[in-house]
Amino acid sequence: MRPWSASSALDLAVDRLVVVAAHPDDETLGAGGLITIAAERDIAVTVVVLTDGLASHPEALSPSVATRRNESVAALSELAPTAAIRFEGLPDGMLREHPTAVRRAIASALDHDDSSSVLLVAPWWGDGHRDHRVVGEIAARFVASGVRVLGYPVWMWHWAAPQSVSNEGWFCLDLDATTLAAKRRAIEHHQTQILPVGAEPPIVHDEMRSHFERDVEVFIDAGSSFDAEGVAPEWFEGFYARHDDPWGFESRWYERRKRDLLMASLPHEHFKKTLELGCATGLLTEQLAERSDEVVAVDVVPLALERARERVSSERVTFGQYRTPSEWPAGEFDLIVLSELAYYWSPAEFASALTKIDESLRADGSLVACHWRPQIEGCALTGDDVHNAITAYGWRRQLLHREKEFVLESWVRAPQGGMDV
Repeated sequence: MRPWSASSALDLAVDRLVVVAAHPDDETLGAGGLITIAAERDIAVTVVVLTDGLASHPEALSPSVATRRNESVAALSELAPTAAIRFEGLPDGMLREHPTAVRRAIASALDHDDSSSVLLVAPWWGDGHRDHRVVGEIAARFVASGVRVLGYPVWMWHWAAPQSVSNEGWFCLDLDATTLAAKRRAIEHHQTQILPVGAEPPIVHDEMRSHFERDVEVFIDAGSSFDAEGVAPEWFEGFYARHDDPWGFESRWYERRKRDLLMASLPHEHFKKTLELGCATGLLTEQLAERSDEVVAVDVVPLALERARERVSSERVTFGQYRTPSEWPAGEFDLIVLSELAYYWSPAEFASALTKIDESLRADGSLVACHWRPQIEGCALTGDDVHNAITAYGWRRQLLHREKEFVLESWVRAPQGGMDV
């Protein structure tokens, strides 16, 4: 049975291909043919190997770092001699404990300041291997950055019956005889995986290996099959009800300093009309009103807006309850402020918000965003995901301020002076 037989052919109309592997040999087994075909079409190829795969065997029989890396280099020379390869050296079996390092490695390879189109492929998030799931889920979040993301299965071919896995969102890549021969030669270089080590049987035994020596490779679209949800408004309503000073907006020096830095980063002394998305209790709104003729401040939580109205009595400010991005205030703005909000949206909601920001920002307007960088439990996106996506959308960065805990940036639609950072 060929469960991919009804799948669409994979379109390779991109400028760059980034292939992420949790372990050495993942890239060869799951995407070796793709790498070869991309290189033949003069598509720039980068392979990112996150761990050295040292947990594949008992410690006493574990191959060395140099051995595993040399195997990958030799295999890649068969697939695409001009491809770049990066070894990150993260601990095998523990990528769940190092999500920030995984995200940074992928983001660095994507190079969001490069305007070329990119295809990112990574181990499939449903593959049944802990490291593969973690890497696949992190990679899938880059969909919000405008990057096409595909997952390639490895262990699925070992454990799954064809009829037990949905083929929704599958794409297939046919491999001709020359490409398949190159892939088979590349697999041969992973000797530690295809041969017994001591009394240990091969990791990639003949039956499993046969799945990767077919004349087709299968890829699963993250855009259709990875459907992360945003944080529901009800959660925020409960949080505000339980806290007089949510997130320490008033009491923490960190929050006060961050607001001061944001205000200092605004590209002009004064603005005609400002939109503040997620105004919370109005602390930043109060400062924006001093530098704007008009401020439209929106939030989804009625209690937050009530406190904001009590704090800010300026006639320049209009508060409104909106469940952004599905609900959006009318009008055009020469400044839009997006602070500590976007990662609470789902990737699909964030993509919609980017479109609405683009539609409501004046031609000479500025977008300023500030977000917490570490992963927030329950959120599909991180602050870095959000800011990478904004840059990838096509705006020009005017300012970048990045610290361990937060990132602050401003963008304009087109060059307006200043400089890229």
